[in-house]
Amino acid sequence: MQPTLLIGDYLLVNKFTYGIRNPFTNKVWIPVGLPQRGDIAVFIFPQDPSKDYIKRVVGLPGDKVQVINKKVYVNGRLLETPQAVHADPMVIPPPRSPIESPRDNFGPVVVPKDAYFFMGDNRDQSYDSRFWGFVSLDALKGKAVIIYFSWEGPQGTPFFNAFLGELKNLLFHFSWDANSFRLRWNRIGTLIK
Repeated sequence: MQPTLLIGDYLLVNKFTYGIRNPFTNKVWIPVGLPQRGDIAVFIFPQDPSKDYIKRVVGLPGDKVQVINKKVYVNGRLLETPQAVHADPMVIPPPRSPIESPRDNFGPVVVPKDAYFFMGDNRDQSYDSRFWGFVSLDALKGKAVIIYFSWEGPQGTPFFNAFLGELKNLLFHFSWDANSFRLRWNRIGTLIK
């Protein structure tokens, strides 16, 4: 989802946007609303239910979705997504076998009833519905609303390890390495669009 969301961003997610749900089965008890195209939603990852994923809603139930040379078409019309980024100038041709990538040329597919088609904003590096299919309404957990905290440090270092390491440096060496732990003040309080 880069650059919309970065590693180290902490998000508030409205879990009631798509309905009040049973906390054990995630089935909707009281419908409140449905995902809209462009929403950034958290959902149970279809290939591993122990993980949550976050992506942008591109296709709604009944929509025909197709990607042609990196351009996304919904119901035959070009879908403009200003947040979408293509870092790789190479265009991968349409797949001719199941082992070839559908990254830049995909579909067309029709989104089933009570399902959604998701894509990441970092289109060339996103593992999304082009690869693993649709997300059911029952798998949705909520809509991302705001970044309430954001930090940056060495990749793969947990928050507390990075923070405590720099706190130790500050206490004993009177120094703070901004490359090892840095707050991203400009992202805190940012609404997610």
